[in-house]
Amino acid sequence: MSASPAEGAEPAAAAQAGSARAPAEPAAGAPRSAPRLRRIDLPLRERTIGALLARLARTRPEHPCLLFEGRRYSFAEVDRLTDAIARGFAGVGVRKGDPVAVLLENRPETLWTFFALGKIGAVAVPMNVAARGELLAAQLALSECVALVVEASLVQRFADVRAKLPAIRRLVAIDVDAGTARALATRLGLDVNAWDDLPDPGGEAPGADVSFRDPFLIMFTSGTTGPSKGSVSPQAYPVTYGLQRAECFGYLDTDVLFTCLPLFHGNALIGTCFSALVAGATIALSRRFSARSFWQEVRDSGATQVNLLGAMANFLWSQPPGPQDRDHRLRQSTMVPLPDFATAFEARFGLKLTSVYALSDYGMGTLLGPGHPPAKWRSAGLPAPDVEVGIVDDDDVALAPGEAGEIVLRARTPWTVGQGYWRMPEATLQAWRNLWFHTGDRGYLDDDGYLYFVDRKKDAIRRRGENISSWEVERIVQNHPAVLEAAAYPVRADLPEDEVMVSVVLRAGASLTPEALVAHCNANMAYFMVPRFVEFVPALPRTMTEKVEKYRLRDSAQARLASVWDREKAGVRLQR
Repeated sequence: MSASPAEGAEPAAAAQAGSARAPAEPAAGAPRSAPRLRRIDLPLRERTIGALLARLARTRPEHPCLLFEGRRYSFAEVDRLTDAIARGFAGVGVRKGDPVAVLLENRPETLWTFFALGKIGAVAVPMNVAARGELLAAQLALSECVALVVEASLVQRFADVRAKLPAIRRLVAIDVDAGTARALATRLGLDVNAWDDLPDPGGEAPGADVSFRDPFLIMFTSGTTGPSKGSVSPQAYPVTYGLQRAECFGYLDTDVLFTCLPLFHGNALIGTCFSALVAGATIALSRRFSARSFWQEVRDSGATQVNLLGAMANFLWSQPPGPQDRDHRLRQSTMVPLPDFATAFEARFGLKLTSVYALSDYGMGTLLGPGHPPAKWRSAGLPAPDVEVGIVDDDDVALAPGEAGEIVLRARTPWTVGQGYWRMPEATLQAWRNLWFHTGDRGYLDDDGYLYFVDRKKDAIRRRGENISSWEVERIVQNHPAVLEAAAYPVRADLPEDEVMVSVVLRAGASLTPEALVAHCNANMAYFMVPRFVEFVPALPRTMTEKVEKYRLRDSAQARLASVWDREKAGVRLQR
C-alpha cells in the first residue's frame, strides 16, 4: 500500500502539512479530475475484502488496524479474527451470495461481521438500528435475508416482526450465552447461535473463489416515489471508494481516521473504514457522536482525520470557543456539506476542510481536496479519478457550464460503483438510463470543471445525515385507521437542515390527535423519520393529473411554521 516511486515522499510531506501540490494541467481536451496526493498500487482484481485484509496482515502485521475503548487490534489480529468468524458463518450454513442482515450498534464485532461476510462472498445488509416495525420488516423482506446478526438489546425489534419474515432461518446473537440462544431459538422458531459459540473448524482462509465483482453490500437508500431501495455494491466498490479518498486527500499509513458515525451508513463504513484500510492507516471507532465528548475522544485516539456531517459541524461550532480548540492532532476533516462558516471553522480548530459529492447507491462523484483553490471552497470539487460528471436537462441533453440541471455520473472502470437496486429492475433502468447514473440532485459545473450542488430534484428528506423516504413516511402514516391520506415533506426550523412535516386528511367522522399519530409513527418507523410538525387539513392540493402539490404545502407551512403543532415544543419524547 505504499506510494509509487513516481510520487515518492514529496506528496506525503505535503499532505502532512495540510497542503497539496498544484495539479498538473490536463492535456487539451482531457477531462479534469481531482489531483492525487498519493499513488497506491491496488489492481482492480485485488479489490476484495479478503485480499485487502490479507495484504495488510502480510505487509503491516503489527500496525494498529482498529482502536476501540482502549483496545488495540493489529492488522494481523483482525485478519485472523475475521478468518475464524468467516469459517463460523460458513459452518452454520451461510453461503456465497446469501444476504445476511446486520443489526448492530458501533462495536468491533460490527466490522468483523462485514469483513467476515465479505471473505466468504456473502452479501451484508446493514440495517439502521433505529428501524422498527413496518420499516424493519419491509427492508428485511425486500433484501431476502436468510440470516440476521443482531445484538441482544435489539432482538426484540426482530421478534416484533418475526411472523412476516419466514425467509430468515438463523440468528447470530451477540451478548448472549448458549442458554439464552437456546431459549431464543424456541421462542422465535429458528436456529440461534451465540456469537462466541460460532463453530470454527480451523483450516485454510475462506473465500478463494470470491471475486472483485461479487456483491458485497445491499445498502438501503431513501426512496422517492416508492419504498427505500437496496443498492447493490460489489466488493470493488468500497475498496475503490477508499482508494479515491486516500489518494486525493493524501491519507498516510501513520494517520488515524476517527468515526463516531454509525457503521450501517456508508460514511463511516466506506468513507472512513475502507479509506483507512486502503491507506494502511488506523481506524478509531466511537459508539456514537456526542458534542460534549467529541474533542476528548479525538484527543485520546490521536486522530488525524475525521468525517463530519453538517449537523455535527453546527453543534461543534456553536460551543463556546476555548483554549482547547486546537488541542488535538487533527489535520483534516471531510465535511458534507461545507457550511458558511467553513473558513472560520478551519481557523478556529486549526485544520483543513475537505468535501465530497458521493451517493451510497452509486459511489464517489467528486472530491474537494486539501489543496483546493480558496475561491472554490463552496464547490464539491472536481470529478474523482476515473469518474465522469455531467449536467443534463430533463431530456438528458448536456448543459453548458454554469447551467443548472441534474447531476449524472459515469465510471470508466467496471465494478467500482453501485450495480443497481436489489430486485428492482425498473428502478435500476430508470436511474441508469442512457448509460449515466441519474442522481436526482441538481447542480452545475463551472468553467474549471468544479461541481456545485444546488438542490434535490428527488422527493426525499435529509435530516441529521439521514436520508428519509417521504413515501415511506406517508405509507406508515396512512396505515393509521383514522387517516385517509397524507403528504410528507421537508421544512426548515431552528437548524439549516430538513425537519419532517406531514399534512394529514382524516377519514370522515374520524378523530386523531398529533400525539397519537406520532406514537403510531414511533412504533413503526425509525425515530429520525417521525414527523416533528403535524397538521390536519380538509384536502391536499393536487394538479390536474391528481398529483399532490407538495411545494404548495411546503411553502404555506414554512411561512407559518411557528403556529404549526411541533412535537418538540409539545414535549413529546420518542422511543429510540
